[in-house]
Amino acid sequence: MTTTILHYLLIIFLLAISWPTDARRPFACDPRNAAVKGLPFCNVHLPVADRVRDLLSRLTFKEKVGLLVDKAAAVPRLGMDEYEWWSEALHGVSNVGPGTRFGGEFPGATAFPQVITTAASFNTSLWEEIGRVVSDEARAMYNGGMGGLTYWSPNINIFRDPRWGRGQETPGEDPIVAGEYASRYVRGLQGNLPGDRLKVAACCKHYTAYDLDNWSGTDRFHFNAKVSKQEMVDTFEVPFRQCVMQGKVASVMCSYNQVNGIPTCADPRLLRDTIRGAWRLNGYIVSDCDSVGVFYDNQHYTATPEEAAADAIKAGLDLDCGPFLAVHTQGAVNRGLLKETEIDSALFNTLTVQMRLGMFDGEPSSQIFGNLGPRDVCTPANQELALEAAKQGIVLLKNHGPSLPLSPKRHRTVAVIGPNSDVTVTMIGNYAGIACGYTTPLQGISRYTKTAHASGCQNVQCKNAHLFGDAIRAARNADATVLVMGLDQSIEAEFKDRDGLLLPGYQQELVSKVAAASKGPTILVLMSGGPIDVSFAEHDPRVGAIVWAGYPGQAGGAAIADVLFGSHNPGGKLPMTWYHQDYLTKVPMTTMDMRSNQATGYPGRTYRFYKGPVVYPFGHGLGYSNIIHTLASAPATFTVPVDGRHKNTSATTDTVRVTHAKCGGLSIGLQMDVKNTGSKDGSHTMLVYSTPPVGHWGPHKQLVAFAKVHVPAGRQLRVPINVHVCKFLSVVDRSGVRRIPMGQHSLHIGDVKHMLSIQSTQLGVIKS
Repeated sequence: MTTTILHYLLIIFLLAISWPTDARRPFACDPRNAAVKGLPFCNVHLPVADRVRDLLSRLTFKEKVGLLVDKAAAVPRLGMDEYEWWSEALHGVSNVGPGTRFGGEFPGATAFPQVITTAASFNTSLWEEIGRVVSDEARAMYNGGMGGLTYWSPNINIFRDPRWGRGQETPGEDPIVAGEYASRYVRGLQGNLPGDRLKVAACCKHYTAYDLDNWSGTDRFHFNAKVSKQEMVDTFEVPFRQCVMQGKVASVMCSYNQVNGIPTCADPRLLRDTIRGAWRLNGYIVSDCDSVGVFYDNQHYTATPEEAAADAIKAGLDLDCGPFLAVHTQGAVNRGLLKETEIDSALFNTLTVQMRLGMFDGEPSSQIFGNLGPRDVCTPANQELALEAAKQGIVLLKNHGPSLPLSPKRHRTVAVIGPNSDVTVTMIGNYAGIACGYTTPLQGISRYTKTAHASGCQNVQCKNAHLFGDAIRAARNADATVLVMGLDQSIEAEFKDRDGLLLPGYQQELVSKVAAASKGPTILVLMSGGPIDVSFAEHDPRVGAIVWAGYPGQAGGAAIADVLFGSHNPGGKLPMTWYHQDYLTKVPMTTMDMRSNQATGYPGRTYRFYKGPVVYPFGHGLGYSNIIHTLASAPATFTVPVDGRHKNTSATTDTVRVTHAKCGGLSIGLQMDVKNTGSKDGSHTMLVYSTPPVGHWGPHKQLVAFAKVHVPAGRQLRVPINVHVCKFLSVVDRSGVRRIPMGQHSLHIGDVKHMLSIQSTQLGVIKS
């Protein structure tokens, strides 16, 4: 543990033991407030819906309008303080939103790895545990008057294009992984409490088809994403549907962009009909910040601001991040564009969430989680989880020789080189807060052996070679060289998409020259959110190993060192494809199609549809163990029961509509033997793919299941895997209808392939 962290923990301890027990801020339904005492909305024994209706009945129209925006106005006569809805907790409590701030008793919070790094662990229990810890710290800060209870996280957009500056915030390019991440992280944040209660309210964003910020003259405020029904159902909707239906998220955020000519925050088919109707959201829908103003001012979607306000609320928007609805809703009602009852419907959803959070239950300290305070933030256990998450997310891309792990006995001096070799804030990426403390790569490696440090470049932009000399000399004199290169928020960030996939500036030249001069093995460590074309290093025999650390969080340097020196056996897998630079010449960012088109030469996107050459494929990741898969048992045939009111299959496509199949519990069970023939214990990620029968509209390969297992050296484990047929072995046709193809499906896990024949049988007609 670094001196910085120890010093920080001492401060926290001293502050915690002196934390005044009587310090509190105003709260709703204070029993000492005679004005609200005995009112039904303060009665915790009544159903939440009844309480909300009672509260709504007591609000004036002006008071209602003041509650439609993120900076909700106070209603003093009813004991309601003002409330800021906007807080962020993407990978730790953040101060990006105005609802949360650091200082005093709360100087920082645990900064976990950026989401793309944590996704590489493919560890669903880890994702949920991180959410639990983040919500502990969020509740503690709320109790201390430093934070809210509504957190607009996670970001579950598909990492569709490798240039996207915000891809780092997402779980990657696979919709099933993104959906599973969403539901697990949300469960961790919200607490899985009985009685529909919420620990904090999470928010899945940005709905939908949002994955462009600012590229080649097109920005997110003006972009119209042209998306087919097939792509919408097959890709873009998948994670949001799972977030709402399995994760039970309390909020969904609509995005800036238009989809097929309609702003998402003004589209009733997306908001009212899909999120709230088909998926039955139990919560509120919020705009991305100033989105309503954007579709009026920037997109000119409506002629007047009153029409914009009316369109948003009538479409299903409940809360506006920004002042637009507070300014223009009154005018919309005056002009007859909007009814007060429609405003009531929006407020019913937001107030219900606040009730579920306990914000109208009286004294906060007497409620569940009311005892959390400064001593529960940045705890040793929380910081240890941040380290563990970083270790699990690190991906070993290349290990020639092998060159890794290094040995403190053989490598007594290590040259640590590169613009990211001694960074702190870079490691936590964007949408982060203030970390508890940092361990840089240089500090982490210094725990194992003596180091010689040279940056080689002034920063990641590496605009010249002026500092190469010191780096080359350090490499010549060391027993091993570790180059920590890559990107930071000056290269990829919100509103900053990348122009290319190569290392910035002179970084590639620095790597090659240092590798050529190095006396011992050269290890390339990459920090980035998006993929980098490092094919030059992959093919350079002097670069013995390549490690991707993503943005590994506050403990990133310790995690990197633990992997390099073998204290941790790497088991991460890439959650996105690493393309070659020339791929970009064939794929404009503005083209939303996922599927390839031979007629136009369009190559397709992601591992599901792109078949061309790559630097590293989705799911790639090495370790220090040798893992062997053996299929112990699996069915050769499977029958899908079809409701007797429908035909067995479509005569033209030989498929069964998922809505016609009896899908409840319809899963295929596999038994896999996983053997570790290496000398090191390690965690192994099992990725199960399926290829549907030829002639359908599906991907050429689709992840249908994954599991994280710990396999001791020399041991074999039997791992059960269930694949839900309707969810994961179905494909989506051009009309957006999900169907199960009949015939031969190919399942593959590592080098093991298994053919599964799926047929259908018609059940008797079910009487209504």
